[in-house]
Amino acid sequence: MDRDDLERRMGARSFARLMGDWRPASGGGRLAEALADRVRLLVLDGRLPLQTRVPAERELAVALEVSRTTVAAAYDTLRDAGVLRSRRGAGSWTQLPAEPSGGASSAPYAPVGDLSLFDLAHAAPSAPTEPMRAAAAAAVHDLDAHLGFHGYDLRGLLPLRTAIAERCTARGLPTTVDQILVTAGAQHAIALVVLALTGPGDRVVVEHPSYPNALDAIRAHGARAVPLPLGPGPGRTWSWDMDLLAATIRDAAPRLMYLIPDFQNPTGAVLDDAGRERLVELARRTSTPLLVDETMSEVSLRDEPIRPVAAFGAADSPLVLTVGSASKSFWGGLRVGWIRTSAPMVRRLAATRVQMDLGNPVLEQLVVTRLLADATAIAAARRIELTAARDHLQDRIATLFPGWVPTRPQGGMSLWIELGEAVSSRLASAARRHDLLISAGPRYGIDGAFERYLRLPFTLRTDRMDMALERLLTTWRELDRVGPLQDIEPVAVA
Repeated sequence: MDRDDLERRMGARSFARLMGDWRPASGGGRLAEALADRVRLLVLDGRLPLQTRVPAERELAVALEVSRTTVAAAYDTLRDAGVLRSRRGAGSWTQLPAEPSGGASSAPYAPVGDLSLFDLAHAAPSAPTEPMRAAAAAAVHDLDAHLGFHGYDLRGLLPLRTAIAERCTARGLPTTVDQILVTAGAQHAIALVVLALTGPGDRVVVEHPSYPNALDAIRAHGARAVPLPLGPGPGRTWSWDMDLLAATIRDAAPRLMYLIPDFQNPTGAVLDDAGRERLVELARRTSTPLLVDETMSEVSLRDEPIRPVAAFGAADSPLVLTVGSASKSFWGGLRVGWIRTSAPMVRRLAATRVQMDLGNPVLEQLVVTRLLADATAIAAARRIELTAARDHLQDRIATLFPGWVPTRPQGGMSLWIELGEAVSSRLASAARRHDLLISAGPRYGIDGAFERYLRLPFTLRTDRMDMALERLLTTWRELDRVGPLQDIEPVAVA
């Protein structure tokens, strides 16, 4: 079979819908540049999959209501930028631009340590320096006890699983060691559950908006995300409609639910106790597994604790699978996460895991084991830092962008901002010309939704945040003056 027969095809109407509102307000001769800019952003952000055959020039021109000359010029620009590859008489396909001569990395993350680049795409903190150094030093000492065995463990090291189980128990969810599976971060945990519990074509209920990498994991496995709209309410808060969730489960008959009830990414919403109780009851009554993402649970900016969703049902239910992570609580460089569920489900997931990997690095697990012993103190210090950072960012937005409406989350690491205009993707694309990385609203949605929204994390140092916001303000003021495409790297969202 020819390789191109295996590649994706997208019709002109679907392509036009994915493009959203891409036209600059000034219009005119900049249409081709704006069109090329939007396609490149969609490719680099992962919303337009690689190896997708784009529509023919004439078809897309009709769907977008522009001239064929405009589409042809945009395609030429994209070919020159390495975003499209073409074969005469066969069509054009999306691809990542080749690594530029001179050695700039083509990896999907911003260059580490490049202070000229302001990264507002990743809602992730720097490491707590002193606790991290102490934990790392102690872990090196602990490593001696593990050097006599082969180092592979599908479930995770016993000391780490014990520490995670104790942490769950302390939060009000009695947990035993055999109910914990250690993973290579939360993303790995989500992908593992999707692999184990769903098949191609199966439906997975997700909040809308939701965590982009979870949507990618569902899509990559061939499953179908069924959106459950979250709604903005009084006080700039977003909330769940539990009646709508029940109706969605009844109508869609999903194989899995994926929800983020603690400081939901990106809206910052928190599901109340009544909603949590009903959520667990829905899972039990409909026999629909519930994947609960609690990666933000320990990043609370309020005093009162949040009860884990699994605590509202049977402690050993296989229908509730809870994902946790060290990335937000401690540091993303550790790449350690976990799944908490029933012991039989842990064994099932461990058996499935061999299709993906054979376990976590031992040293990183030992570091996280040490850090968990200080989790309460680290969380308290984080709360002070992040509360001040949130308030600072909100104050600066009110001054610099008075038309924007941000949320005021009680936890997590980012604001979800209503821009007042459907320009989020254009803003993200233009910002890269000012060495500023931001994550457009549609990255958190399905089929191009949320062009009126933008997620901004408050994890940068205050001085760096102020400089980043000045660049964002310049970008906002110049938004309709679309310039030529830049040779920029793709951005992953955390």
